[in-house]
Amino acid sequence: MSHSKRKQKLLRRYAAALIALSGSSLGLANAQTATDKDVASSDDTNTVVVTARRREESLQDVPVSVTAFSADQLSKTAVPDIVGLVQSLPNTTMKASRATNSTLTAFIRGVGQQDPLAGFEAGVGIYIDDVYLARPQGAVADIYDVERIEVLRGPQGTLYGRNTIGGAVKYVTRKLGPERDLRLKATIGTYGQTDAVVTGSTPISDTVRVGATLAKFKRNGFGKNLVTGADNYDKDVSAARLTAEFTPTSDLFIRLAADITEDNSSPKNGYRLTVSNASKAPILDNVYDTRANLTTVLGHEQQVKQHGGSALIEYQLNNELTLKSITASRQDTSYAPIDFDSLPVVDLEAPAVYKNRQFSQELQLTYTGKKIQGVAGVYYIDADAYDKFDTLLAGAVPLSVFTMGDVSTKAWAVFADGSMNLSNDISISAGGRYTSDRRQATILRQLYLGTKGSPQLGNPGAVLFRTDTNLTSSDLDRTDTKFTPRLSINWKANANNNVYASWSQGFKGGGFDPRLNVVGTKISLAQAKAGYQPETIETLEFGLKSQFDKGRVMTNAALFFSNYKDVQIPGSVAVDTNGDGKDDNFAGVTTNAGKAKISGLELEAMAKITDAFRLSGMYSYIDAKYTKFLVGGIDVSSQKVFQNTPKHSANLTASYDWPMAISGRAGTMSLIGSASYRSDTHQFETPNDLLDQSAYTLFDASLVWTSSDRRLRAGLHGKNLSNTHYKVAGYLFPTLGFEGTTTAFYGNPRTVSATVEYKF
Repeated sequence: MSHSKRKQKLLRRYAAALIALSGSSLGLANAQTATDKDVASSDDTNTVVVTARRREESLQDVPVSVTAFSADQLSKTAVPDIVGLVQSLPNTTMKASRATNSTLTAFIRGVGQQDPLAGFEAGVGIYIDDVYLARPQGAVADIYDVERIEVLRGPQGTLYGRNTIGGAVKYVTRKLGPERDLRLKATIGTYGQTDAVVTGSTPISDTVRVGATLAKFKRNGFGKNLVTGADNYDKDVSAARLTAEFTPTSDLFIRLAADITEDNSSPKNGYRLTVSNASKAPILDNVYDTRANLTTVLGHEQQVKQHGGSALIEYQLNNELTLKSITASRQDTSYAPIDFDSLPVVDLEAPAVYKNRQFSQELQLTYTGKKIQGVAGVYYIDADAYDKFDTLLAGAVPLSVFTMGDVSTKAWAVFADGSMNLSNDISISAGGRYTSDRRQATILRQLYLGTKGSPQLGNPGAVLFRTDTNLTSSDLDRTDTKFTPRLSINWKANANNNVYASWSQGFKGGGFDPRLNVVGTKISLAQAKAGYQPETIETLEFGLKSQFDKGRVMTNAALFFSNYKDVQIPGSVAVDTNGDGKDDNFAGVTTNAGKAKISGLELEAMAKITDAFRLSGMYSYIDAKYTKFLVGGIDVSSQKVFQNTPKHSANLTASYDWPMAISGRAGTMSLIGSASYRSDTHQFETPNDLLDQSAYTLFDASLVWTSSDRRLRAGLHGKNLSNTHYKVAGYLFPTLGFEGTTTAFYGNPRTVSATVEYKF
């Protein structure tokens, strides 16, 4: 090839990458299969395999908006947890919920859930090996022992056991290998970070393999509690996973798995954005510092502990039919001392206890014929979410407001989704799901005099002032049913271009707000018993997946249009219960907002400019607007915005590899740099100049050496190198208590870490 032609070819690759402006470096381009391949050769590009439709397919062939992350790329860029994926995901927000370390708040395409309340279904489903996590507590999971992570955007109901209206995040763990395997990973970093993960597996016989992983993640705080001296934003997480796999015959595979995670991090407290009203405490210099004084609940320090087990049985009936059974059980308990005001005085605080349990059973039948492919299944879940907390509220009459909510969910569904090849170029698919969700709730809300707590939270001498809510499951009982279909058509225009169009509906059942305040909000008993209504979404999507130059350039683009109805918006509001013009209490209010229209664009792309140099990136745009939002019978949609949904987000990543031998050991050095942008983001449906986050850009870089035999990897990683301070959440209660509460929580500051991985 002449120099001129090579130059033109390079220019075409640069242009394709820059024009596309997209494709998560972790996801689109570099997601790999379980073979753990490293840098591909000049004549070979990675085939990204996903199971978005419950069968293995190439990412470029599947007519679904999905981004995949391989274990290899997660390792090379030192992504610590699920929140770290956000920078390279289109139209996605994932973060730790406000005053928590490991409870997840997730939004995809404007659909999600802010408050981690008992009984609320998440808008974005989290799955671990097809097991749905019913509650967000502990869902900010550290990434270890995974083969890949898939993130699907849009309604997921005809393919997944649990109905999720906004999207799904799917962890796929690594199957055990046929030989003994031992892997060590250690990390040290700024703020005293010391992490260690040990993974091992061994065959017991030709048909039995066992494996285990032990992990410890520890870090000092980014700031300090100036009252107690404890760390703020620290980390102390221990985890373990045990697996046993059986293959009695070539057609039968059984996996038993159990895991446990314990988070003993200190309480995470917010940063006051205003001078306190009564004590005139000034605004602190360090956004990670706090003056909070609530440290325990029932004498128990902050802790989130969860454990679960699952049994997978997969039987291949013949070359085309596979039957799969997934049985799982999970439990978690959280002790959460929440200090809203972040001051040493008791002005607005909430010691809380959360307990969740779930049991689920799913049966799937998968068919993979030459002309027809599909999956059908039945799903059942029995879950219970319990919380109790005191709200310690200073005021003219100091109060301890005890709230107990116990919400049970019993839901079942039948679903099916199949595709048919009409020709070599055109295929159609159709799916449907029938869901029945039943929720029952018991809610007790009592007011006690003083701010020392209720009898239920450790103050037996408390004096009862008033009971606002006392409703049982015989009062609060509702069942919601819905059939939600999905249709799509896929046209493979040529070997390099795949065009698809899809239409789907999503559904999330109604329920009862566990903080229901009948007296404070002056609602009728009939309204209380009705609860909040289901929400639905209808999405039309057009997509184009392309590859050029023998797969060295790949681009994915999607346009989507959604009609979102009866949007469930949970929140807490200050209320005036005695009519004196001053807020003296709070109430949990869940609003079915009415209607909204959401439209957007998502672009992802990768270009392998040379064998050593790659460019990748992502750009997404979303226009989400409420068209009807009733408050007290008045439409206030013009005053409302979508929370946690920046209009623009983008990522651009460059990586360069070169051969380098260290101490005589051959290997490859990789330099990876990325910039990630997010435009203005609102924390709530009502804009607030103090809490809302203006546009910002984060810069990351990694320098990683991998030995040629892939047994040894060492890396140096920098995150948020510009040390940008950006708000991710907050509390807004400016009229409650004497001090006023407007506090913010921030994303991680600049961190630097060094990692070493070794495979024996």
